[in-house]
Amino acid sequence: MANIFITGGGSGIGLELARLYAATGNRVMVGVRRPDHARAALADMSVKMVHLDVTDAASIAGAVSGLDMDNIDILVNNAGVMAPDRTDDGVNVDGMRRTFDVNAIGIIAVTDAFLPLLKASAAAKVANITSYMGSMSSADGGHLGYRASKAAANKISQCLATDLAGQGIAVAAIHPGWVKTSLGGPEAPVEVADSAAGVKAVIDALSMQNTGRFWNHDGSTLPW
Repeated sequence: MANIFITGGGSGIGLELARLYAATGNRVMVGVRRPDHARAALADMSVKMVHLDVTDAASIAGAVSGLDMDNIDILVNNAGVMAPDRTDDGVNVDGMRRTFDVNAIGIIAVTDAFLPLLKASAAAKVANITSYMGSMSSADGGHLGYRASKAAANKISQCLATDLAGQGIAVAAIHPGWVKTSLGGPEAPVEVADSAAGVKAVIDALSMQNTGRFWNHDGSTLPW
């Protein structure tokens, strides 16, 4: 039985990951920004919910202090947004800042706050849900703020893998696919259940032997 914490666990991929981990007997906690909206979705699951806004230091500290776990074996940084990065007048700087705050800086802030609990695990893992849209091998345009934030998240994942290797903490960046969620939209080709099952399989196989890689949800590796 593992102790697992998932950010953005009230809907989409995070919610399905929580369901999968809870169904196999693990102790699962999810951090959600809007508990009132997530409560119904989590009602039939053996999962504990805490309020967590990954852009707010006090909220992160409160989530950590509210845990009833002595260690965290798996931290899934799943919270993500795609705030509008353009308006009729041009670039929406505030939207881009919001996207970076959640998708990139949020990973650093949450991982740092959970670090003492991760160190207390015998074999801790940090899984960052990023995106191939942030790969430097892709020259596609559009969604500038989202792509740039995910590129930052990928680099953060790579650096964390190096920085935490000496402490026995494995780190992965994982592309979940283009998924039918509120963010991905109804035209996305990947079902939530299929994405979450693939992400979980990647996390299950994560170790110090393959730390620091960028994974697709199908288990293949991707170029940074």
